[in-house]
Amino acid sequence: MIKNIISGIQAYFGAFSLISKLKLWKYFAIPMLISVLIAILVAVLAYSLSDNIGYYISKIWVWEWGKETFTAISNIIGGLFVVLIALILYKHIIMALSAPFMSPVSEKIETHLIGKIHTHRSTSFSQQLWRGIRINIRNLGMELLLTIPILLLGFIPIIGIFSTVLLFLVQAYYSGFGNMDYTLERHFKYSESVQFVRKHRGLAIGNGIIFMLFLLIPVIGVILVLPLSVTAATLKTVEILNLRKDPQGFNPDL
Repeated sequence: MIKNIISGIQAYFGAFSLISKLKLWKYFAIPMLISVLIAILVAVLAYSLSDNIGYYISKIWVWEWGKETFTAISNIIGGLFVVLIALILYKHIIMALSAPFMSPVSEKIETHLIGKIHTHRSTSFSQQLWRGIRINIRNLGMELLLTIPILLLGFIPIIGIFSTVLLFLVQAYYSGFGNMDYTLERHFKYSESVQFVRKHRGLAIGNGIIFMLFLLIPVIGVILVLPLSVTAATLKTVEILNLRKDPQGFNPDL
């Protein structure tokens, strides 16, 4: 697991140069625009909703003493909660909407790496979009299902420290999952891709860790996050698929 996480991170080191070498930057224009627009929209919504959520949380405190202190804390908690949910929504929206643009880029990288691709699935623009929406709705639901209890654990002293790390790893896993699926959609059906990523969750986490860190970089982060993360994910996913290829095709169980 640790080895695969490191491998997923290391793939980023050659991503920028490979994009330039294959002249792929033009293919990322629309996804980068989508990323910036969604980031602005989510940021505005998060800013407008943070105080409202803090207000409702403060209603829990029915006593007069300490009311101001609890209200201040509630506003902070509300803001953090909104930012977290906004971040989760942002990444799944951009990955879903970018699927028809990222899949061809992933295919060009795969062709460069191994030559002619013997794919088992041929998909259209609309099918790639639907696949991206379906995968990311599934991942969004799973991530929220895990995030809420982890957030609640965060209020417990000491355990709260570990919950922060766990929360980050959960976010990283589903980010990496989405990036890997741009390659997997050519080889596996929906359920097979889920199975494959579970088998190689370390790689997904490693890719997602850098993805999440990129989002912490103002402006530049949301512009470069998709090109670099998708390229890095493609490099490692193709490597695994090529190593585990058999005469009958790719086996997601491997």
